[in-house]
Amino acid sequence: MCVDGRAGFLLGAVTPALPAASPSWWSVVLVVCLQLLPLSPVQASVCWSQVSPPVNTCLCASDLVSCTALGLEQVPAGIPASAVTLDLSHNRIGQLTEAVFEGLVRLEMVRLAHNRLREIQQGAFQNTSGALLRHLDLSSNRLRALKQHYFLELSGLEELLLFDNRIVQVESRALAGLGNLRKAYLSHNRLTHFPFFTIQEHSHPHLTMLDLSSNRLLKLPLEEIDNLPLPVQRGLYLHNNSLECECSMFGLFRRWEQRGYASVRHFRQEHTCRVYGIQQGTVRFFQHDRYFEKCNLTAMGQPLTEQASSVSVGGGKALLLHCVTSLSGHSVTFLWVSPNQEYVAPPGNNGSLKMFPNGSLEIVAARSEDAGVYWCMALDQQQQRNQTREVNVTVNAESGSYESFNTGFTTLLGCVVSLVLVLMYLYLTPCRCPACTKVPPPAGQGAGNEAGAGSGQSSILNPTPPTTTEGPGRKVSTNKHVVFLEPLVEQQNGRLRAGPGSGAGPGLGAGTGHVGPGLLLGPEPHPKLHGQSQQRARETDSILSVFSEPPIMLP
Repeated sequence: MCVDGRAGFLLGAVTPALPAASPSWWSVVLVVCLQLLPLSPVQASVCWSQVSPPVNTCLCASDLVSCTALGLEQVPAGIPASAVTLDLSHNRIGQLTEAVFEGLVRLEMVRLAHNRLREIQQGAFQNTSGALLRHLDLSSNRLRALKQHYFLELSGLEELLLFDNRIVQVESRALAGLGNLRKAYLSHNRLTHFPFFTIQEHSHPHLTMLDLSSNRLLKLPLEEIDNLPLPVQRGLYLHNNSLECECSMFGLFRRWEQRGYASVRHFRQEHTCRVYGIQQGTVRFFQHDRYFEKCNLTAMGQPLTEQASSVSVGGGKALLLHCVTSLSGHSVTFLWVSPNQEYVAPPGNNGSLKMFPNGSLEIVAARSEDAGVYWCMALDQQQQRNQTREVNVTVNAESGSYESFNTGFTTLLGCVVSLVLVLMYLYLTPCRCPACTKVPPPAGQGAGNEAGAGSGQSSILNPTPPTTTEGPGRKVSTNKHVVFLEPLVEQQNGRLRAGPGSGAGPGLGAGTGHVGPGLLLGPEPHPKLHGQSQQRARETDSILSVFSEPPIMLP
């Protein structure tokens, strides 16, 4: 009998109510069914089933059994033991009970997608093909957790499809027994964390793809991810999660992009993070990376497989030391001993040293006392093995930022003081001096007489103006002070005219004296005295040229 143009077995199609048929009649039915499958490469066969109600039908062709979209609420019994591929997708199966696939020793592929699967009981895959089962599709179900007993019997499983479920937890040993696993798809779930430390090279040597995209991962355990085997890192998909924007997270994806990993190259636009963990602040950090401009990607880009034996750091700056070891696994622990003989273990000491679970040690702010040899040990408790390493740290003196600041401040202060002094010199009036006492002239000489030649080497400033000016009846204003200069010596007709007090001294004859203004009578002066008189005349001319400008007005 044929259904939908395909040859197979009908659930309840062969019943005792059918009349007995001759072998020739059955051969005709088989020929008609085979003609309706001209493209089928396998030979159709009739399979028996014991599942009720009889209206539900499963189809089989050679080693393929298909029971899709039949509304089944449990796995049907009586599936042929020769089945290699079993398709139970698009049904209503809610759980896999113990030994539900018993007797199916040739199964290599089981498809249970688009069901209502919530639980897998322990021993569900007992007495089956076990190591032969290579493909298990549990996608689009209602699983909420992956427990460690789910896949214990499936040591040969290569592909595990668990996407589009409601998984919020993956137990640490849920994937422990899957030594041949190559691809695991857990995208579109509700995972907030994942036990990356369980994925090691010795436990999953063939794993090349781990899809954790479109989950709810908040923070990535970078140390555990760095310890993953390189094939797993190349095939680790983490886009479309709820990651918080951090420099360490951005540095990880930036390194993967530089190495050309397909997980970043093919989904570059789907890599997002949340600024300060706020959902409204979600950004595509590969397209808009301004948030990470201040990140020190060079320091974060140092892989854990490299560590120089001697490093230097500037004073006050951070330094990250790696305890490089060939040991791996969750049982490996680390410890450090500082140059001060201080034991350091995660998470660190009083704040100056931080230690991470992967064995890396961070000196928060390097000081001179932090210099010296740091010693680390990696200990594998299961294998009873340990490895040690030493790193010599040199702390350089702090830069001269403070000195440059002091020099700049001093220069600025000097400029300000100089400017103030210049302004004071230009705009502030000098203090007034008390009135100078004038020496009265000798008796017998009037006030209008001129000063003698001996006073030509000094200038006389008279602060008291005369009562009258040039014009008759004009007086000087009382609120202003005019400085007058009285000429010391005058020159007329090439000779010096003596000023007041130049009368005949005791050394001169009686015939020497003044006869008219500017006329010197008597014998010619001595040549030496005459030269001195000419020199004084030149000095007097220079003084007169300086003070020949209008009077200086003082307030």
